[in-house]
Amino acid sequence: MKTSTIKISGMTCSGCVQTVTQALKDVNNVIKVSVSLDNKTAIIESKNDIQIEDLQNALPKKYKIKKENANQPPPSTKNGSYLAKLYPLFLILFYITTSSIIMSWHKTLGGFMMNFMGLFFIVFSFFKFLDYKNFPKSFSMYDPLAKKLSIYGWLYPFIETFLGIMFLFKIQIFLSLFFTIIILGITTIGVIKTLTNKEEIQCACLGTAIKLPMTVATLIENGIMIVMAIITFIQLSV
Repeated sequence: MKTSTIKISGMTCSGCVQTVTQALKDVNNVIKVSVSLDNKTAIIESKNDIQIEDLQNALPKKYKIKKENANQPPPSTKNGSYLAKLYPLFLILFYITTSSIIMSWHKTLGGFMMNFMGLFFIVFSFFKFLDYKNFPKSFSMYDPLAKKLSIYGWLYPFIETFLGIMFLFKIQIFLSLFFTIIILGITTIGVIKTLTNKEEIQCACLGTAIKLPMTVATLIENGIMIVMAIITFIQLSV
């Protein structure tokens, strides 16, 4: 297997990263591609040597590349620790948890979990709408359904918003819980596959306006929501 690092100019946003990644993946003999917007580089693993011309021809004209290093161990694309990069996620979850506790004061655990899920969906859909035009492409990089059905990526922020409203106003709770388990379950499958393949891509859970790496924290975040939904479903069914 050959590993090459190329420098890419013209990338300005996460949408560019997704476009470049997909284009390079489609080149013959390419096995894996990791693109860094911060470093403006792409690490390419291939079965054998690939000509720069073939890579350039695969990209839209606005992106220009040059070979930086070939057949060498790829440089680290991690700027700072993962904890630092995940700070926005931890901060948002802290505020959602605190708000849910205040809203559910003197109420049951089920009330807290429904408020948490409602605020979770509302807040996370807000960040997706901040860069709505680029979200579907980023989301389709790891969500199995969004990969096969592009319209799903465009509808997903709206789905989250409606689910958030339904949880907060206690509307059709069983239906809300069912859809929560299904859609987050599908996404979790994609996250597990991405982490297993050790792909370095941006998580779209906070949209593309905030750069959030795909890590185990993303898996835990989805897992918490799924567990809450299942527990609430069981409590309401008893």
